[in-house]
Amino acid sequence: MREMRDSPVPAGLGGAAASADGLTVGRVADSLGLTVRTLHHWDAVGLACPSLRTRGGYRLYTAPDVERLQRIIVYRELGLGLTGIRALLDDSHAAAPAELRRHRERIRERIARLEQLDTGLERMISAHERGILLTSEQQRAVFGPDWDPAWVEGARMRWGTTAQWAQYAERSAERGPEEWQTIADAMAEFEGALADAFDHGVAPGEPAADRLVDRHREVFSAYFPLSRSMQVCLARMYRADPAFAAHYDGIRPGLADWFRAIVDESARAHGVDPDTAVWE
Repeated sequence: MREMRDSPVPAGLGGAAASADGLTVGRVADSLGLTVRTLHHWDAVGLACPSLRTRGGYRLYTAPDVERLQRIIVYRELGLGLTGIRALLDDSHAAAPAELRRHRERIRERIARLEQLDTGLERMISAHERGILLTSEQQRAVFGPDWDPAWVEGARMRWGTTAQWAQYAERSAERGPEEWQTIADAMAEFEGALADAFDHGVAPGEPAADRLVDRHREVFSAYFPLSRSMQVCLARMYRADPAFAAHYDGIRPGLADWFRAIVDESARAHGVDPDTAVWE
């Protein structure tokens, strides 16, 4: 009969006794939420071996075997590798607290790193949604009293799905008031140089004008990389958009038109047709 063939050694145990004294691999796997393959692997490496076998060679786990498996599961959920688990189970119990303390310290370090990552992700999400991680008061302190924080929301609504907005947001996530102040100062210096050149009658295509065009791309790259073709589109927007036009013409009447002219001329000199330039 199958019950007698599969009864565990020692001889004399019947089918009912076999069920009471040992559990098959399948039943243990189901009860502990493991796979049969995992139990076979732990058996093969000597980490958790079933103590009994039937005469037919089937593995059977005793109650102490299952208890050892439960401890292995706990240690594995704590992040220990099989070597470390074996040491805890088989070495002197006196070494277990020290090993567990070491592992606890490693877990605390991981938690600290994850908390830093969580903070960074939170800032990244906010930057994508808000553009600038400054309060309205901080924005006006950095960009001037005429600054309208609603402009950032307008930019997000207009360009929030573009690759450039993503680049802008990723850089914004790492910036505080001091970093933004540095950027604002650099842009103010550039606009001052732009006004001086305009006052001195610098013409489009002259070396001084071309240097200003290059300087504009360099300063603007604090937000995201700007190609010559994109710069043409941006200069066109400075002239066409009422808010931008008012800003540049507020520095010098006619400055928006002149800036577009020097950008267009520089683009032509570098093989970019302003009439067909596109946002890349």
